[in-house]
Amino acid sequence: MQKGIIGKKIGMTQIFDANGKVVPVTVVEAGPCPVTQKKTMENDGYESVQLGFQDVKVERLTKPLKGHFAKADVAPKKVLKEFRLSDISGVNVGDVIKADIFAVGDMVDVTGTSKGKGTAGAIKRWNFSRLKETHGTGPVARHAGSLGACSDPSRVYKGKKLAGHLGHEKVTVQNLSIVKIDAENNLIAIKGAIPGPKGSYVVIKDTCKKA
Repeated sequence: MQKGIIGKKIGMTQIFDANGKVVPVTVVEAGPCPVTQKKTMENDGYESVQLGFQDVKVERLTKPLKGHFAKADVAPKKVLKEFRLSDISGVNVGDVIKADIFAVGDMVDVTGTSKGKGTAGAIKRWNFSRLKETHGTGPVARHAGSLGACSDPSRVYKGKKLAGHLGHEKVTVQNLSIVKIDAENNLIAIKGAIPGPKGSYVVIKDTCKKA
């Protein structure tokens, strides 16, 4: 069965494996995540479960969300994410998903929001090559170059790679291995770096592979 959980990035550190080698890891506070909604093929046309993470004051909720949590008889949560799993027959509203749903050696995909980097040029943002710096190029070596619109259609096509806002985008890093699990404190140590600054929320999903 596929597995998934919501977590918060604590930061990076390093641990030593059984052979004494240093392993860089990212520590994530994963769960506990109560099941706040269950969607079925009969009612919704597909199967999924919705998980909540981190307590929030009732005063900060909208009326629809208050009713949503009241219907599920679950304490209000700050973050809600939906997981489309292959089999949800064993999951019910009110069940609590914790870090021990995973095991050491599991391979996971981690989705988060990348760190904001402000306004960036085409070279930094899209990996463009710089122009030549001789034979009349002028002081535009790091510019994007011609946009190629000409007189027809006399505009820039939507989606053109240009300078602009870099970061704050949804990023998924795949096939990361779980190195250590602290079930008592709901902590998961994942080998390598994951997207997002410290304190940001991430979604961890099982890739159904082993390291």
